Amino acid sequence: MLAVDSLKDVRPGEMPTVSRRCQRWNGRRLAWHLADPAERFDAGRYEVRELADDTTPKAYIVRHHYSGSFPNALRRFGLYHRLSGRLVGVAVFSLPVTGSVLTCVLPDLAPGVESMELGRLVLDEAEPGNTESWFVARCHEQLAAVGVRGVLSCADPVRRMLGDGTVTAPGHVGFLYQALNGVYAGRTTARTLWMLPDGTIVSDKAKQKIRDQDQGHDYAERLLIRWGARPMRAGENPKQWLKQAGHDAKVTLFRHHGCHRYVFTLGSRTERRNVHVRTTPLRYPKAADPDALVAADIWGPQFTALCAAATTI
Repeated sequence: MLAVDSLKDVRPGEMPTVSRRCQRWNGRRLAWHLADPAERFDAGRYEVRELADDTTPKAYIVRHHYSGSFPNALRRFGLYHRLSGRLVGVAVFSLPVTGSVLTCVLPDLAPGVESMELGRLVLDEAEPGNTESWFVARCHEQLAAVGVRGVLSCADPVRRMLGDGTVTAPGHVGFLYQALNGVYAGRTTARTLWMLPDGTIVSDKAKQKIRDQDQGHDYAERLLIRWGARPMRAGENPKQWLKQAGHDAKVTLFRHHGCHRYVFTLGSRTERRNVHVRTTPLRYPKAADPDALVAADIWGPQFTALCAAATTI
């Protein structure tokens, strides 16, 4: 393991790849459902409904998902108990920050129309094992019926930890997508992420909004101000403010090795065969990665060397 002086060694490693646990969320806190081989999943208990707007799915996801955020939704689905009508799960298919996220693996499909990303998937912790795979499969069927031919799903294997050691997100390698026979397309680009003291990630998009003062920059700035950054002064250079705000808000940087990518083609057998997937199918991940590298002193002079070294791991 690389040793770098003056950097706090937190190492939020990655999720082991063999587990019978189903990852669930309740009130933005991690919950596990242990999949019992004797447990019986009854599809007749459920129905999947497409949701017309963001109101219901956004409230459910913000209340339960660890990120507390909602993606740029294109299609939304709810999982309901037939008898009670209670909402017990939400899946949101969204448009990534850039269309190239989709076209790099589905080059012939129009992003947001013929191809989408599974942006959020949240289920109630009480639902039995196999509920996730059945739910996502039904969503895929409904998407195919309206002309969607490709879906990208990503699994983030990096564990998120607070300073006191509390795990806010354990990471996962995508067993759900493997069970659905997704084409494994390797990992997304390695990058360096900003993490606030409560485990919230300040996205690259949010930081760019601050630098460019684009729509939504005020919300991104408030995230940092909440943790100790001072408000931006009139006429102040946003780039310089962002650098200082990261320090004042005690942002932690860590090197993320990239999410696991799984590609699904939708439709009839002929329609699926006609979708070009730009990747050589790879073996499903079956071994944990080395630890991610973390720097608590994000502006330390050795951090550049740390990131450069991380790319060789």
